Amino acid sequence: MAGQEPLDRCEDEAEGLGHSHEPTSSRKLAIVAGINLLGFLGEFAGGLLFGSVALLSDAVHMLFDALAYVMAFAAAYVAANYDGSARFSYGLHRLEPLAAFLNGLFLIPMVGFILWESYQRYLAPIEIGTGPTLLIAVGGLLINLGSVYVLHGGEMSLNERGAFYHLLGDAGGSVAVIVSVTVVELTGLVVIDPITAVLIAGVVLWSAGKVLRGSAAIFVLKTPFDPETVREEIDSLEGVIQVEDLHASQICSRLTVASAHVRTTVETMTEADQLTTEIHQILRAHGANHVTVELHPRDGDERTYSLDHSH
Repeated sequence: MAGQEPLDRCEDEAEGLGHSHEPTSSRKLAIVAGINLLGFLGEFAGGLLFGSVALLSDAVHMLFDALAYVMAFAAAYVAANYDGSARFSYGLHRLEPLAAFLNGLFLIPMVGFILWESYQRYLAPIEIGTGPTLLIAVGGLLINLGSVYVLHGGEMSLNERGAFYHLLGDAGGSVAVIVSVTVVELTGLVVIDPITAVLIAGVVLWSAGKVLRGSAAIFVLKTPFDPETVREEIDSLEGVIQVEDLHASQICSRLTVASAHVRTTVETMTEADQLTTEIHQILRAHGANHVTVELHPRDGDERTYSLDHSH
């Protein structure tokens, strides 16, 4: 039986990091969380002082995002620094999709808050301080772009993708605030401000949907590839009679486990090892990085070859 490598660090395996280093994902998320907390304070104060509900909504968006990044950082850090055990053979990597799912849920009440404030401001419009509001919105946009720069580059984990979508929504919200404030300044139509806030709410809802769908797919054990395509590829290998059973699911966004039970004509351990290696290569090409293959000889032969491969 081939050796099975310990899978105690989802991020380390994906990034090739040593166990003695904190994952890149954790550091990025911590930096982004700090940047966005500062941005929230500036926009929230500006929204209250200068009367812009669009700016206030963008500030609340930034706050929830900052809290999301803090939660994502905590989940990534714990998962990366907790080794697997007899009771938790894959460590705590499930914290990653759990944190992502909760982050998506937290966006939903924020949408309700934005819509309610927009409605109230539509019924009773007030004058806003366009100059200071515009300056603060530009600062918020620069913060969003700086955070995107920190996260962008290379393959992103589920939490990083969640943060990335949040940041895109934040950047769009900042742009919308800048445009709306400019329009208010040029036309005097203060109703543009709550309308812009509603548009921001739509972006937030889209972000929540992306994160919720991605994390929910992991929790309900959705197969991360087309099983029929994989079955056909394995069936085409020399020595394969039939793929009797094929399962695959994700522990976190960067750790996919798969198992295959295959009826075969092989008769020696050498042939079995060669066929297992070929099946493993197929599954790895479709994203699986922890694979167990069990070979069953033709009917009437009781021998079974079970070989595991990690990476």
